[in-house]
Amino acid sequence: MPTLVLTLVGTDRAGLVAAVAEVIDAHGGNWEHSELAELAGAFAGVVQVSAPEGGVDDLRAALAALPGLVTVSVPAQGGGAARDTTSRPLSFTVLGNDHPGIVHEISAALGSHGVSIDRMTTQTRDAAMAGGRLFEATVSAVVPPTVEVADVIADLERIAAELQVEVAARD
Repeated sequence: MPTLVLTLVGTDRAGLVAAVAEVIDAHGGNWEHSELAELAGAFAGVVQVSAPEGGVDDLRAALAALPGLVTVSVPAQGGGAARDTTSRPLSFTVLGNDHPGIVHEISAALGSHGVSIDRMTTQTRDAAMAGGRLFEATVSAVVPPTVEVADVIADLERIAAELQVEVAARD
C-alpha cells in the first residue's frame, strides 16, 4: 500500500477529524500516524495514511471535497531523502520570555550545522509570577555524523545567551 501524507487546514469545528477518518476508511485507507492541533480557532494537522494501490486519486478527490478544509494535499510518495543511519539524536528545550525571533535564531543555528528538526512543539503561556508571556519549545532533531553534537549545543547555548532564554539539552 502506498503511504501518503495529508496536510489539513481549516476552521476548527466538531466532527472534522471524524469526517476525514470516514473518507479514509471508505476508500480502504488506514490512518497510521498524525499530529493534529487547534491553533487560534483554526484546525491544522498532518496525517500519514496508507492507501490501497490504485485508490490514491479517488482518496485525494474525496478528501479535497470535504467542506471547510482550506487545503488537503497528498505529496508524491518517496519525496524525502533517506536518513544516514549514523546520525545522532539531539533533544532540547527552550524557555524564556517571549519575543520575536526565537524560533528563527534557533532553527537557523541548527540549519547551519545541517541538523534536521524531526519534531518541534512550541507554545506561549502567561508567566506565573512576573507577568508577561513565556515562550517554551521542545525540539527533537537529528545531527549528521560529520557534525559534533557538542558544537551544536555550544552554538545553541551562545544563541540562548543572546536571546536571554534557557536552552537545556536532554538525553
